[in-house]
Amino acid sequence: MPFDPAPAASARRMTLTPELVARAFREVEDPGLPPEWTALTDEDFARLADDWLERSGGGPVRVFAYGSLIWNPGFPVGRITRGVAHGWHRSFCLHLTSWRGSPEYPGLMLALEAGGSAAGLLMEVAPGEERAGIEALLRREIAAREHTHMVRVVSVRSEGEAVPALTFWAGPKGEGVVSLPVEEQARRLATACGHRGSGAEYLYNTVAKLEEHGIHDRNLWQLQHLTAEELVRRHASPAA
Repeated sequence: MPFDPAPAASARRMTLTPELVARAFREVEDPGLPPEWTALTDEDFARLADDWLERSGGGPVRVFAYGSLIWNPGFPVGRITRGVAHGWHRSFCLHLTSWRGSPEYPGLMLALEAGGSAAGLLMEVAPGEERAGIEALLRREIAAREHTHMVRVVSVRSEGEAVPALTFWAGPKGEGVVSLPVEEQARRLATACGHRGSGAEYLYNTVAKLEEHGIHDRNLWQLQHLTAEELVRRHASPAA
């Protein structure tokens, strides 16, 4: 999959560049769902979408985007504002052996862990597209029945008021959750690639798009710098 960078409009210059990100890419076949996961059916997705639409109470359907949804929402988007989810913080804590990683080079994905705060985007599903938009989101984010609990509502403060918003991968638990030093996170993101792209691409697009919207995440900014250094080091010579 060719690297398609999100535009970076910030005056800050990222150390991680599209040229460095391209070094992390390699062709990887889709391994499919692990045998221990249970695939969701069309009926499952329809039921889940109806349940979440009912919870919205007929008002705007809002989604809190803190990671890849910022640059690749995958649903019809209406109004967008900046927002802060208090009581949660962004964390590269999800262990990946597919998608943007492999068993040989495991990757990491962002989730919301308890504590602190996370600035992101409050996106409304385009009016009239609520039902289709929610189902598209569910199909994008939830691959198996074992993951349906990763969909939840969080309170997001935007434009002076707190509003409920749908989000994904908040409060993750289980064997797939890891806590790694930032240096190890950078190593994984510099080396991991799966059938949906590389960890470096995921990091680059997230940081670039946050900056474009005037959101500076100091932890991710340090991580993109360390990931860039790791890519430079690994590709400095044929023996790297």
